[in-house]
This record gives sequence, structure tokens and C-alpha cells, in this order.
Amino acid sequence: MSSLPVSLPSASAAQLPGFWRRALHHRSFVIGAVLSALLVFAAAVSYVWTPWSPYDMDMANKLQGPSGAHWLGTDVFGRDVASLLLVGARASILVGVIAVGIGLVVGTALGLLAAARRGWVEEAVMRLSDFTLAFPAILSAIMMTAVFGPGIVNAIIAIGIYNIPTFARISRASANAVWSREYVAAARACGKGSFAITMQHVLPNISAVLIVQSTIRFAIAILAEAALSYLGLGTQPPQPSWGRMLAEAQTMMWQAPLLAVFPGMAIAFAVLGLNLLGDGLRDLLDPRLARAR
Repeated sequence: MSSLPVSLPSASAAQLPGFWRRALHHRSFVIGAVLSALLVFAAAVSYVWTPWSPYDMDMANKLQGPSGAHWLGTDVFGRDVASLLLVGARASILVGVIAVGIGLVVGTALGLLAAARRGWVEEAVMRLSDFTLAFPAILSAIMMTAVFGPGIVNAIIAIGIYNIPTFARISRASANAVWSREYVAAARACGKGSFAITMQHVLPNISAVLIVQSTIRFAIAILAEAALSYLGLGTQPPQPSWGRMLAEAQTMMWQAPLLAVFPGMAIAFAVLGLNLLGDGLRDLLDPRLARAR
């Protein structure tokens, strides 16, 4: 899951039919797209239907194995595991979308500013990124929890702040490459300012690498949310969370090992799908790799 910048030119409308033809023959992209679609589908379905209520406890039927009534069994409180997994997908997507969105918007803006202004502005943005990277998402969440208390909002803010320097570095490196192109020099000769060049020429040409990196950071955000919920710092009861399901299952490993297997598989497949999707997009959006295929 490398975060090194890769210069990927944007695809034009004329390239889209060819893109989809190549996409359907790209194994990583197809598998990643299917797994990612299943994640979104599970979250969407949970809003209108679940086998059982994920909030109702039934102590008389706790720790049951998979059956016709409870497809994946019940947990230590008698709640239906399948329902918990479906609703838990909401928290993963919510944290991923907002946290990556924070990093994408703020980080890209800072990276584009650094590339356009250079000098002390670029140096300040890069040093600020270095400082932010010194505080990982989990450590930032622990500090925020000590001040504001645990919760999904603080987890989102912590993960989002951690994403900012990654997008700032990638957008700055990719934008610097675009600023050295001849068409940017021509735009300058025509009297266009830095802001107009950035919005009309630089940003469209680095959008592909930002899309790929967003997909990869989405997977990292899901892992971070699961870790924070496992530590009790993320999603709070009674809202289901895959990470907290793992935390509750660890005391029942010998009595009901499947309680840890199902949420662990959900996290693994979600992260795998997003990483494969990101790798596939990287290959498909890079014309050099596309020609090789």
C-alpha cells in the first residue's frame, strides 16, 4: 500500500470506451470492484432490511452457531451476527468517505498551493506535513479522546488529519511535474495566472493519481477505524462496528471462535477489495501500462 506519487495523466472522453474494455479484462480491477461493490451493497441494504434488529439482545439465545434462524450465529449478547456485520459496514464507509474527503480536499489544496507558489510557501507546507506525519491516526485519536472523549467523530477527525500530509505530498509532486510541461508555459505566455493554470491544467492532469490514492487511503481508513473501535476509541455502543465486534469476541475465542472470524473476514475483504481496485485503477489510468496490456 505505497503512497509514493505516480504521474498518471487524466483520461479523455474518447478514451472511456477503451478504458472499460480494458477494465473488464483486468483481473485486479474486476475483483476489487466486486468486493468494493459488496461493501457498499451491504451498507445500503442495512438501511432498509436486516435479518434481525442489531440492537435487540436475546440472552437466552446467546453464542448460537450458524442456523436457519441466525445465518452467522449470535454473539455474547444474543444479537444476530449477520445483522451486526451489515450495519457495521455503515461505520466503515462513513469513516472512510469523510476522513479521505478531509485529506483529499485539504491536502490537495495545500499541495497545489505549494507547487504554484514554490519558495517559502512550499517549504512551509512540506514541513507542516512532516510534523503531522509524526502523529499517527491512532495516537491522534487517543489524544483527542483524552480531551473530548471517545466517539466516531473524533476518530474521523484524527484519520482525516493523518490523510492530509499524504495527499499534500502526492499532489505537490505530481503538480510540480505538470508545471514543467510546455502547455503550462504556453498558458503563462498567454497571460493566465497561477490560479487559472492550476484549475484548468494542473488539477485535471493529476486527478487520476488522486483517485487512485483516495481508493488506497479508503482501505487504510477502514483499518484505522476498526483498530480505534477495537481499542474503544471509535464507534461507540450500541452502534455496531467491525472493530468492536472483534474486541467483544476475543474473550470468547474458545467458546465461539466464529465470532472473531466473521468480522475479521469482513475487514480483510473490504481492505483487499479497495487495494485491488486502487491497483487496477493505477494500471488502467497509466497509458504506458495500458499499452503493455
